[in-house]
Amino acid sequence: MKRRTLLGALAAAAGVAVPFAGGWRGSTSTGLLLPSRRPLPPPFAVPLPIPPVLRPVRTDADGEHYEVVQRVARAEILPGVATEIWGYNGSFPGPTIVSRSGRPIVVRHRNELPVPTVAHLHGGRTPAASDGYPTDLLLPAGGGGDHAAHMPGMFDEHAVIRTGEREYRYPMRQPAGTLWYHDHRMDFTGPSVWRGLAGFHLVTDAAEDEVPLPRGGRDLPLMLVDRSFGPDGELLYPSLDPALVRPGVRDGFGAGVLGDVILVNGAPWPVAEVDGARYRLRLLNASNACRYRLVLDPPPPGGGGFVQVGADGGLLERPVRHDAVELAPAQRFDVVVDFGRYRTGQEVTVLNAFGAGGTARVMRFRVVRAAADDTAVPATLPGEPGLTAGLAAGRGVPARTMRFRHDVIGGRPGWTVNGVPFAPDAVHARVGRGAVEVWRLTSDFHHPVHLHGATFRVLARSNSGPGAYDAGWRDTLDLRPAEQATIVARFGEEPGRYVMHCHNLEHEDMAMMGNVVVT
Repeated sequence: MKRRTLLGALAAAAGVAVPFAGGWRGSTSTGLLLPSRRPLPPPFAVPLPIPPVLRPVRTDADGEHYEVVQRVARAEILPGVATEIWGYNGSFPGPTIVSRSGRPIVVRHRNELPVPTVAHLHGGRTPAASDGYPTDLLLPAGGGGDHAAHMPGMFDEHAVIRTGEREYRYPMRQPAGTLWYHDHRMDFTGPSVWRGLAGFHLVTDAAEDEVPLPRGGRDLPLMLVDRSFGPDGELLYPSLDPALVRPGVRDGFGAGVLGDVILVNGAPWPVAEVDGARYRLRLLNASNACRYRLVLDPPPPGGGGFVQVGADGGLLERPVRHDAVELAPAQRFDVVVDFGRYRTGQEVTVLNAFGAGGTARVMRFRVVRAAADDTAVPATLPGEPGLTAGLAAGRGVPARTMRFRHDVIGGRPGWTVNGVPFAPDAVHARVGRGAVEVWRLTSDFHHPVHLHGATFRVLARSNSGPGAYDAGWRDTLDLRPAEQATIVARFGEEPGRYVMHCHNLEHEDMAMMGNVVVT
């Protein structure tokens, strides 16, 4: 069965005549709310957890070697309740990997889950063989069937299939930055990440070492997700098949799944005790579809409470001061917040101006003591300089246009890029190694567009310049409804197949993905 026919059949089986039911599209996020079915805990009652740092099992000429086991586990997410998760090393978020720029690492993943997986290092400048192409399956240990059994409606002759374990090799030829890793299995990224398959990967380098930014316990990775819970504390997700063998979601949720509980590092609306000093907050939106507009309540005297020092692709060239920060799914913002601007004993709440009800609150900081602080945010930072449109073919004239749209696939609603649903042999662009191209991206609804194997700078949005949150090198663009954006993209030196896709994970799973072949 062809893929588009399969998707149509699945939609028909689910009764999805019009999958975007009332309330599916708001002014802030594209998706439908999945309400929890149990009383939820009060906010700001759970301490903020920090994911543990994974230690290498050995070091040799190939670099540091790490081992990660993907397995089913039970975690206390809601107080006093055990919730089944799928976790890297059995935790959510997974353990944080910290690597050094220029020093290769090898991560061996073992799959002890009941379904295949694919590990993707999001933001990594990675060889195609280790990038986590969505059909390069790692089948469950102990035997998980053949290739075709886990790819209904499609066969990819170029897919590299392993059983039990596989190594991902990362050369780490990139500057310091905040990366993350997550599952990327074709048609199932949404439910797999929702169940817990996500973790931080932080890169350091010598240039960052020279900048007096907050470090150690004042450098906090913060993974933001929204989730919903069932009567017994189980994670709710509207899969057609809870076993995640048959793809698809129930009617209405093809636009995106939104939860009503905000988790930070896996804890609901947590609280963190902080010194009256500067903190670096590595903000990651790991939600399936939810967008955030974060504000501090109260704002510090004089405003400008968030000082942005980094984005998806690493440090900026100069800091940017914000009163609020907007994050689309998969985007990262490194910001410095100076809690020394607040009095000791004061509570500072991070609110989500795009939220409502429980999703309008994110977490709280409590300033518990005055403290010495020798950190600073200098006027210039060692971020990689930008490119100008004149460096690209056509001197600024877009070489390609990519249209991200709600579409009809096999007679049923779905999502496409340039009218084409994802298939391993459907190539949207062929680019040379190290190529620099100007692309125009257009949208109908909210589409956080992510490019594998490339980073880019935003040149323009519609008829104006870059937006307030577009500074620095990006790998994910917050493309807004009925918007046109122009980017200048720099592709890597490693040849092979890479994908670009919407990082609304339900859109991605419903075929809004295309191939970019680096030749």
